[in-house]
Amino acid sequence: MKALFVLLLAQLCSASLVPEKEKDPEYWRRQAQETLQNALRLQRLNQNVAKNLILFLGDGMGVSTVTAARILKGQLQHGQGEESLLEMDKFPFVALAKTYNTNAQVPDSAGTATAYLCGVKANEGTLGVSAGVTRDRCNTTKGQEVTSILRWAKEAGKAVGIVTTTRVTHATPSAAYAHSANRDWYSDGEMPPDALEGGCKDIARQLVENIPEIEVILGGGRKYMYPKNVSDVEYPHEEKHRGTRLDGRNLVQAWQEAKPRSKVAEYVWHRRGLLALNLSRVDFLLGLFEPGDMIYELDRNNETDPSLSEMVSVAIRMLQKNPRGFFLLVEGGRIDHGHHEGKAKQALHEAVELDRAIGLATRLTSTQDTLSVVTADHSHVFTFGGYTPRGNPIFGLAPMQSDVDRKPFTSILYGNGPGYKIVAGERENVSAVDFAHADYQAQSAVPLRQETHGGEDVAVFARGPMAHLLHGVHEQNYIPHAMAYAACIGSNRGHCNTAARPATPLLLPFLGLLLLLLC
Repeated sequence: MKALFVLLLAQLCSASLVPEKEKDPEYWRRQAQETLQNALRLQRLNQNVAKNLILFLGDGMGVSTVTAARILKGQLQHGQGEESLLEMDKFPFVALAKTYNTNAQVPDSAGTATAYLCGVKANEGTLGVSAGVTRDRCNTTKGQEVTSILRWAKEAGKAVGIVTTTRVTHATPSAAYAHSANRDWYSDGEMPPDALEGGCKDIARQLVENIPEIEVILGGGRKYMYPKNVSDVEYPHEEKHRGTRLDGRNLVQAWQEAKPRSKVAEYVWHRRGLLALNLSRVDFLLGLFEPGDMIYELDRNNETDPSLSEMVSVAIRMLQKNPRGFFLLVEGGRIDHGHHEGKAKQALHEAVELDRAIGLATRLTSTQDTLSVVTADHSHVFTFGGYTPRGNPIFGLAPMQSDVDRKPFTSILYGNGPGYKIVAGERENVSAVDFAHADYQAQSAVPLRQETHGGEDVAVFARGPMAHLLHGVHEQNYIPHAMAYAACIGSNRGHCNTAARPATPLLLPFLGLLLLLLC
């Protein structure tokens, strides 16, 4: 108890000090005036055609996760945290997206991925199909397929890529190329007999066959590409990492053989192999760095596995070779997994790494021709509170005890999940555990083996050509339509004639003068 008191006292004394500059009212007035001037400059809209499109998707990155990640980022940089800026915070346009699925108030990642990639809301658990498809019912799929913005970009002659920290056959990436009545049909080894007999294809096979011209595919998921019981190249003695396919096919080999002989298609499974590539000589790149999902950033072996930032760097440099531009989907997919496991430290470090990748992409591209959008598919029942003082460690304790059970509690908590623990008939005393450990499971109100998604709206951050189209509160399926409009791809291209584009406020005075002279 004495140690707890000392810890709380240290937190209060060191963290609650108000920075000297913030005591001066002029500091806040100057800051507000600078923000005002930046806002006024936004009246000069960027109405260029977007040559490039990048969609950053933080899986499970609700607003509370964004805020907590901002504080963590600042504290990792030895600041108090709250005043820090994420890269996405610097995007000038922000909207909210309504995340519900057609049959679910609180959504899953498959139905939402269909919305923000294909522009159509769908039932939970289904991928790349309309709401006419029932989960698990293979025979409801035919004729209900919907295409994604990745395909629209490819059909417009752009290069396209997918980068994820999950399996490349997971819900988010697979909605870009697959059509499936069940998000869990990663390989034919996960499909029921009736689905196989009904002619439905597993997701890994669709990755190779549906859009074979995807230039860059980077993430995890090796085992779904190889025949059942084939040993993994990295973990040859671990049975759980062996191949899962029942059809006996080697889909990595099939991916390479599907490419024209005049093109170079490289497959890599190791960080060293990825970073050693001469990208100027590579036309297609497949990188699968783990049998399943990639390792959490905090636990990642940086000898064998690339970071999300490293994969994004390679992907952009590959895709930039196409003079017509590119579409890139980047998923920070394990934010979601950290939350499901109640491991907030893992989730928030995943979010910070996604933000690092956003900053890297910003440096590699230009806002004049690249529309970048950052959003989430859904939220989680993750929260932080407890009247914590300024600069309180984001994984630390609240500065108070419960006035009911007289025990301390961490600032971070979950509404439900695996962190629910009763010790001797009472709530666990967190002062007796290492609550700052990477795998600590924060306490939850309701016991569940897996914590659940949250149902509130998620943020949408946008920067670049036509970013102002993302504003206010939108249905989630609006996102790819706005992005496609900006890039003149997909269905509505009538405005793409230069003369049809409305003039920006900056040009109006000059156009008025020109009309006067002509008259």
